[in-house]
Amino acid sequence: MKKILLFLTLLLSIQFSTVSAQTQIEVNGVSVPRKIEFQGKQLQLNGAGGRSKMWMEVYVQALYLSQLSQDPQFIIDSETEMAIRIEITSSMVSSNKLTKAMNTGFEKSAGPQLEQLRPRIEQLKSFLSDAITEKDVFILAYNPLDQNVYVSKNEVLKGKIPGFDFKKALFGIWLSDKPVDETLRKHLLGQ
Repeated sequence: MKKILLFLTLLLSIQFSTVSAQTQIEVNGVSVPRKIEFQGKQLQLNGAGGRSKMWMEVYVQALYLSQLSQDPQFIIDSETEMAIRIEITSSMVSSNKLTKAMNTGFEKSAGPQLEQLRPRIEQLKSFLSDAITEKDVFILAYNPLDQNVYVSKNEVLKGKIPGFDFKKALFGIWLSDKPVDETLRKHLLGQ
């Protein structure tokens, strides 16, 4: 009888660990969900990777889409729900460093539209101005119905930023022809 109970316990634990393994993947020691929900819609993991600066992993990023794609321009131009999830993996990341990196990314991504986007970039920076600690999770999610990018930190909505043009420049930071990190871009595209 004890052997049967032990066997059943082992069998159930294997099933639960298999279910858990299917709901997330591990990227550089960070558990990344395969799906996230945004405003009642399931978004699927398109790809994930780590961002390093000076040989140090600073965050793990994941791209979630309603329609999976390996075409970066299609994703940037798409008027569908999508999200970027960033989990901080280093205590060296500060709000100031993150917003500086975003500025550099916007300069590469926005091109001639940079000045037109500047007030909304400043709005995003204000949403990221709180102290940042290791394991903080940011979600930058686009809703095509109201054309807003929703910014959350640790599941708390910080605010929203209007404009499809802003969404294109934001996602272009990581997906454009001039991304902040070419290797990360490939990982986000599932390549």
